[in-house]
Amino acid sequence: MPRARSKAATLGGSSDDTESAFYEALQRGDIDLLMSCWADEDDIVCVHPGGPRLLGAGAIRAAFESMFANGTVRARPVQVHRVVALSSAVHSVAEQVEVMLPDGLHQAVVLATNVYHKTPEGWRMVAHHASPGVAPDAQVVAAQRPVLH
Repeated sequence: MPRARSKAATLGGSSDDTESAFYEALQRGDIDLLMSCWADEDDIVCVHPGGPRLLGAGAIRAAFESMFANGTVRARPVQVHRVVALSSAVHSVAEQVEVMLPDGLHQAVVLATNVYHKTPEGWRMVAHHASPGVAPDAQVVAAQRPVLH
């Protein structure tokens, strides 16, 4: 079954375009858009903070569907460091994540490494590895907030 492809994740785009589509999909809870960002390879891998290693599109899709069943994922990249070559890119991302808990809205920092390969279909994610951030990472996030006058 062919997967729907996002305009942002089309041939001729960039790893940044695919990453943007990935975070948009998280915000919208759009599993089809999210999966369109991933490569069509059996060895793609995803690790969520504190979670197991997920191998392959089926396991990755199931994990995100489970997350989306509880609502969208309010994660946005606030700092990205890129290493880009001709056919691969590695993005080290500090994410600001908002989570609703019984006592209200909480913010956390998550550090993610997103790996992209340039495929015949365009730039596609082949790995997403996320882990909890620590206090110094929170300072990076705070520095990215706009100043209101």
